Amino acid sequence: MDNSVLTSEMLIVFGLLGFAIILFVFELLRVDIVGLLMMVLLPLLGVIEPQDALAGLSSNAVVSVIAVMIIGAGLNRTGVMNVVASKIIKLAGRGEKQIMLVVATVVAIISSFMQNIGAAALFLPATMRICRRLNISASRIVMPMGFAAITGGCLTLVGSSPLIMLNDLMASWWANNSEAVGGSQFVPLELLSITPVGLVLLACVLVYFAVFGSRLLPADMCEIDEDCMDKRLQEIYGSVVGDGYELEVPLSFRPKSLGELELRSQFNITVVGIAKNEGYVKNLAPVMDSVVGPGDVLWIISSKEKIEKVADAYGWRIKKQHEIFAEENSPDESGVIEGVVIPHSNLSGHTMAELRFRDLFQVNPLAIVRGDEIIMENINVTTLLQGDTILLQGRWQRFELLRQKMDIAFIEEVKGEQFLPERTRSAMFFVVLSLVLALSFHIKLSIALLTGALGMIITGVIAADRAYEAVDWRTVFLLSGLIPLGVAFEQTGAAAYLAERVMSVVGTPNSLVLLLVVSMLSAFFSLLASNVGAAVLMVPLAMNMAVEVGVNPVVAGIAVAMSASNTFILPTHQVNALLMRPGGYRTKDYMRAGIGITIIYTVVLVACLAMFYDL
Repeated sequence: MDNSVLTSEMLIVFGLLGFAIILFVFELLRVDIVGLLMMVLLPLLGVIEPQDALAGLSSNAVVSVIAVMIIGAGLNRTGVMNVVASKIIKLAGRGEKQIMLVVATVVAIISSFMQNIGAAALFLPATMRICRRLNISASRIVMPMGFAAITGGCLTLVGSSPLIMLNDLMASWWANNSEAVGGSQFVPLELLSITPVGLVLLACVLVYFAVFGSRLLPADMCEIDEDCMDKRLQEIYGSVVGDGYELEVPLSFRPKSLGELELRSQFNITVVGIAKNEGYVKNLAPVMDSVVGPGDVLWIISSKEKIEKVADAYGWRIKKQHEIFAEENSPDESGVIEGVVIPHSNLSGHTMAELRFRDLFQVNPLAIVRGDEIIMENINVTTLLQGDTILLQGRWQRFELLRQKMDIAFIEEVKGEQFLPERTRSAMFFVVLSLVLALSFHIKLSIALLTGALGMIITGVIAADRAYEAVDWRTVFLLSGLIPLGVAFEQTGAAAYLAERVMSVVGTPNSLVLLLVVSMLSAFFSLLASNVGAAVLMVPLAMNMAVEVGVNPVVAGIAVAMSASNTFILPTHQVNALLMRPGGYRTKDYMRAGIGITIIYTVVLVACLAMFYDL
């Protein structure tokens, strides 16, 4: 390959790439906005043509992601996970290690055909239910399940975003480097082309936790049992809470707003309901401006000791039992649940006041748990972050609406959730149909998956409106915006130039050393920025480096896409962030367990690529 000369277009591409990485690392903009920014700046700066900048919106990768999300939502709608949870207990028995292995394996299989964050969020309530039923500490199960979900994304080409993008990225490189590959045609990878490698990686993860899990995973968190939520409330309010109390306001009381009363800050209590006119008018999500007047009845969540202090301070009467709010307080009607702010959630980066949280969803936030910190004061104006856990009180039907609109993952199963078990066979039929079309008839992956998604909509497995809501449009626009960056990286010669500079530093390595370097760089960029950004940057770079030393460039591309899932050391990966609070983990827990997995993953991946593919 001829020595590349640094051009102004290359400098622009490197500048935009560095700009994007800074935005990712410091979270200065939402990830989807970063993608759209790249889509706009590239043609404005004359680096690529407008049609190339917009091509990502209709790419095979983006359409496949949309279809996978709809299929996953359809499966969830049937309630199939409830059946799977029961089957796991029946199959695995009651042993901790057996439960861990079976749960992790099942989640890995699910993750191979949908986004791994979706698989983990989908199966989390079932996993917590299994732990509760068998009195097993969730910390022993949740992290292995998460690592298996990440690794399971490497079993097929639709399990993770980098793998979904891989064929498109490699095809783009191939079109611009026909001389380097001797004018041969690019042959896209098939759905199961990487499965042998993925199976070996998954087996290593399972064996690792089976052998070392008892020493690596924390065991000092509270046991998960039927009173787990009561323990959460006790942790927040300082004593046994029960199901709340009703307090009657005397007729002599001068009206005041909740903000004026400062009940939360002074007494550590939460008002979750105000009834007026003898219960004919009820506010089940009161805000700071809500007025407490004479004759009102309040529904309050707190410990008995704090309730008594409030009653003494204001002359309110504590009722012996729920009367006005008896129906709303029924366990079948309402309750308390923990929700985790997942990556790309509409809650992330916003306050509940900005989103009019109580007004729109009629649920009451009781506290925000951020690491070891419990935030109770000013929670409405506290900016929510990825990984935050919100303790919520409200009606079960409102939680389901909240999950749909805000992309929040609940740790426990939402009671009263409406499933369609009669649609299970139909849903499974269209999943199988998609796979058969892709594998046996060699239909383009996006069309095959879209066929399954459309079939679920037509047969009523999932409503059309719900299908649109199931799509994480942030991920869609992130992919659509970063694909043109990869095109620019290749068309301007920036990838070739960077490959030559890297090769000048490392010399002329053999094939195994090259794959090792590529794998480590890809994992590093995935930890710093995102796995999608790492794939866009590293696929063309790795393929250019491979050509330099006579290695199959396709194998180098596979190494990048699979190494983008090697993100176990820190809770920066979406799945790790989701499971941090439910498992009771700290960053050091991920580091302790993740270092070994990272090393094993890298070594085994390189060995498998050399074994299963022609280098």
